[in-house]
This record gives sequence, structure tokens and C-alpha cells, in this order.
Amino acid sequence: MNQRRGAYTPQFRQQMVELVGIGRKPIELAKEFGCHESSISAWARQAQADALGGGKPDAPLTTAERQELAQLRRQVRQVTQERDILAKATAWFANKDNVVDKTSTR
Repeated sequence: MNQRRGAYTPQFRQQMVELVGIGRKPIELAKEFGCHESSISAWARQAQADALGGGKPDAPLTTAERQELAQLRRQVRQVTQERDILAKATAWFANKDNVVDKTSTR
């Protein structure tokens, strides 16, 4: 099942996590199912973080926290772009008003 990143189904990932949970080694599962050991280990760590929940400053982020963080980063990026556009528009209008004022005083 050698696929690109993110191509493993949630069911497959859950099955690997459950197998790790009952004592199977990620390296054994990687050989048996044709995926990378580090992927299986990461899925198992993430499942453990989700089960324990967040809250501690040094605890790994839960899946929900990761999704929220990604959403907040997108929103910050959008708000920053909107602010930059408004700043440019304000500068343009201020410059336009100065040009109109200079021509009207002559």
C-alpha cells in the first residue's frame, strides 16, 4: 500500500493504531502492510495524544487542536492580506486627495 502522503484511509490508520495498541511493533506492521514505520508511529502517537487530550503546555496537540490551529493560521493570513489591501487603498486615496487639493489651489 505504498501511496502518497495523506492517501491512507482513516480506517487503515485506525487499524494500524489498534495493532500497535495490542503490542505489534510499527516496523513489523510496516513490512507487512507496505507503509512506512514512521507513519505508523506518528499515527499511534497522535491517537495517544487525542485520547489523553490537550491542556498541558508541553503535551502534543490533539487532532482537533491541529485543525483549529490550521484554521486560525488561515484566518490570520486572510486578515493580514485584507489589512495590507486597506492600507494601500488608504494611501492611494490620501495621495489622490493631495493631488486634487494641489490642483484646486492654483
